[in-house]
Amino acid sequence: RKERATRPWGQVSMMRLYVLVLFCGFVVQAEKPFCQVMGIPELPLLSKEGDVSIGGVFALHTKTSQLPTSFTEKPQPLICFSANLRAFRFVQTMVFAIEEINKSDALLPNISIGYRIYDGCGSFLVSVGVSMALMSGDEPTAEQNCSGKSLVHAIIGESDSSSTIVLARTTGPFRIPQISYWATCDCLSNRNQFPYFFRTIASDYHQSRALAHLVKYFGWSWVGALRSDSDYGNNGMAIFLKAAQEEGICVEYSEKFLKAEPEKNLKVLNVIRTGTAKVLVAFLGGLDLIELTQQLNTHNITGLQIIGVDAWISSKTIATPASYRILGGSLGFAASKANISGFEDYAMNTFWETAFHCEQTNTTGSEQACSAHQDFLNFKNYNEDIPELRYSSNVYKAVYAVAHSVHRLLRCTPHHGCDRDLTFDAWQSLKKVNFTTMNEEHVWFDSTGATPARYEVVNWQLGPDGKIQFKAVGNYDVSLPVAHRLTLRQDAMIWAGGKTQVPVSVCSESCPPGTRKAQQKGKPVCCYDCIPCADGEVSNMTDSNNCEPCSEDFWSNAVKDECVLKAVEFLIFTEELGIVLVLCSLFGVCLTIFAIVLFMMNKDTPIVKANNSELSFLLLLSLKLCFLCSLTFIGQPSEWSCKLRHTAFGITFVLCISCVLGKTLVVLMAFRATLPGNNMMKWFGPTQQRLSVLILTLIQVIICVLWLTISPPFPYKNIYLYKEKIILECNVGSAVGFWAVLGYIGLLAVLCFVLAFLARKLPDNFNEAKFITFSMLIFCAVWITFIPAYVSSPGKFTVAVEIFAILASSFGLLFCIFAPKCYIIIFKPELNTKKHLMGKMPSKSL
Repeated sequence: RKERATRPWGQVSMMRLYVLVLFCGFVVQAEKPFCQVMGIPELPLLSKEGDVSIGGVFALHTKTSQLPTSFTEKPQPLICFSANLRAFRFVQTMVFAIEEINKSDALLPNISIGYRIYDGCGSFLVSVGVSMALMSGDEPTAEQNCSGKSLVHAIIGESDSSSTIVLARTTGPFRIPQISYWATCDCLSNRNQFPYFFRTIASDYHQSRALAHLVKYFGWSWVGALRSDSDYGNNGMAIFLKAAQEEGICVEYSEKFLKAEPEKNLKVLNVIRTGTAKVLVAFLGGLDLIELTQQLNTHNITGLQIIGVDAWISSKTIATPASYRILGGSLGFAASKANISGFEDYAMNTFWETAFHCEQTNTTGSEQACSAHQDFLNFKNYNEDIPELRYSSNVYKAVYAVAHSVHRLLRCTPHHGCDRDLTFDAWQSLKKVNFTTMNEEHVWFDSTGATPARYEVVNWQLGPDGKIQFKAVGNYDVSLPVAHRLTLRQDAMIWAGGKTQVPVSVCSESCPPGTRKAQQKGKPVCCYDCIPCADGEVSNMTDSNNCEPCSEDFWSNAVKDECVLKAVEFLIFTEELGIVLVLCSLFGVCLTIFAIVLFMMNKDTPIVKANNSELSFLLLLSLKLCFLCSLTFIGQPSEWSCKLRHTAFGITFVLCISCVLGKTLVVLMAFRATLPGNNMMKWFGPTQQRLSVLILTLIQVIICVLWLTISPPFPYKNIYLYKEKIILECNVGSAVGFWAVLGYIGLLAVLCFVLAFLARKLPDNFNEAKFITFSMLIFCAVWITFIPAYVSSPGKFTVAVEIFAILASSFGLLFCIFAPKCYIIIFKPELNTKKHLMGKMPSKSL
């Protein structure tokens, strides 16, 4: 008995014998003998007369065979074998629902429902014969003659989609409504081809899209796909592939698998073995799935995460220890569990009464009678999954739908615009049924003739007792918004190989933030390389297709996953360069003040009085301002600092050069005045010198005022010089104004240099023209080199170059003009006499 417990049901000859007895028992209980239709095999037929009759087609056997025949003799009927207890439970459900309705006073009162139930044997040929039998109008008589009109107003069946299509195409022209409890092919939703077809299960359109949603949920972008080469498999897989493409899922391979084609299946197995996808979507019928698991076991191909469909994901027949090695951890969609009140007791009593002629009651005698066969019952565990009733409830709802449609027709009257012809109008009434069963299930048909799609997510696991169980780990409800349709309890799942971690199935590893996907040439979109984002671009999500550029004030960080504020750069007081320049400026100011103090203390000495002491003091004051104006170039640019720095620089330098120019003219004119008859000196007295300095400086002031009025300098964020940082600088505003200021300073400097150069060899012991020449030479050299350095220096160094030019030219003037005088005052006071200053040196020609 323990050996037999592991063998498939179809292989147990004793079990087939009991099922045959069971079927025959139902036939014996029928009120009338049935009429056998020519051309179909002798099928187990259950029948009962009633005012309204419902046909039923169930695959009570799953295999057929036929004896060899020739054209000279009548073909023998097909022989059906390999009993299917699950289908028998569907038969029990149909009979139970009909008896429940017949006992009801609310639904079809005083109307009895009869039935005719045939075995489809899982064969297209048998399905055609059965459909003809149901439509033939042959009514059993006492004489077993076939005559009269059929009272079958609807047909319940079949289970698989291909057989259902055969049945629908055969009965459709006769307008006989057909309700399937398990056929899910989306092709049956075509109302033009199948206007009289209904089903109490959802179309595969929803299941296929749910599969894509499930695969996407776990991040599996690289999957394999197998399908049965049937209407069910081909249509369902076509919808899945389309949905997968919409979800960005790549299918490494999509192959047909059919148990009747072993050679082709070997090639498919090789594809699976060599594939890199770790997830396999198996859109297969139950028999094909059994063959697949056997082949995978034989070739030792394990470790695949199988994603299943309702055709097999909750099938007890397939759940064996051998198949669990392959299918353990499988995940898929199944019809939701349902509870039919009273059916469990009915099913068990029917089974025992029919097969073993005893009852499961509380009487001692019957208990003893049934206990003799209890070990046989445990062998098959017939009652184990009755509480789930995933698909039996669909049969139950189908029977009730027919009853409600007939009830609606019987209540209809001609003046309401409807006909009571049950034969031809039952399908129209079915489209309008909307009821709730006694088990609180709401039933109605949508525009495609199907009920709303609701699934349980089932996971193959081993229970505490070591038995395989189909654990519900989530739900999928099409009536909800897309984002809320799939709900999962991931912590309750077991994956392939008994692992608790979600398996990974990708062609390429995910690209981290800071990178983007670049598709590999010649490969699907799921195969890609991860390319770092360019500077100034970021991607802050995993598997980004593109890098997004940062806005103007932002820049990408080191890992390119976030835009951060750009570094702001300007010359500040606290940095090393700023400190050096400030110290140099202050040092120049201190030296200038020292010179002023020294000159004030020795203002009555000849060397201070010589060559106009007023101009000397004014020059020292302007040099002090030149040193100080360099400080306005340091620090963050603002409106006032931008306006002040350039205008202060321009005016102070013109004042400085004007003083130097005045001193040069005085030296030159003083020498000319010593010539006989020359009275030029009267035009270059102190008043004229002051006036010339004022006029020359006023011209620069006017230029600066015009510049500030028309287009003044302003603070500017330079984001183009450096991409990764912002340079805060002063935009000169009007370039003409800026270069006019510099040009005027340069013009005066050149003029001063030329005059000083002409007076450099005058015959004085202390000829100031020589020192002015050197100072102007330094001044011009500094500002000539300043122009290219200013243009080419980046960022804050542009400002540093400008400050350096101001300081260098200022130090040049201070040292060249005043250092010799200070030296004589401090270290050579004996030379600070009028006699020494007036001493004549050898004359040199100009």
